[in-house]
Amino acid sequence: MQHSDLHFGDLTRILPDCSRRMLALQLEELIADHVITKTVISLRPLKTEYQLSEFGQTLSPVIDAMATWGTYYNQVAQQDVGYCNLQ
Repeated sequence: MQHSDLHFGDLTRILPDCSRRMLALQLEELIADHVITKTVISLRPLKTEYQLSEFGQTLSPVIDAMATWGTYYNQVAQQDVGYCNLQ
């Protein structure tokens, strides 16, 4: 949501724990669902840019709400270690 367009390499740096194969699969799924668009730039070497589609931008309020909830959850979990043990 914070970037207008990203290259595959940018995404691998932002998501270091995600394998390149899994990232490629997820990107293809998001493209098929019309959440993001893919633009191939015919330079040598080829460059691929991914952008959030207009439809994908409608997810902004949902993602913002999830981020707010995640921050709240982390605060609650830190205050009460016994509240949620995910192990």
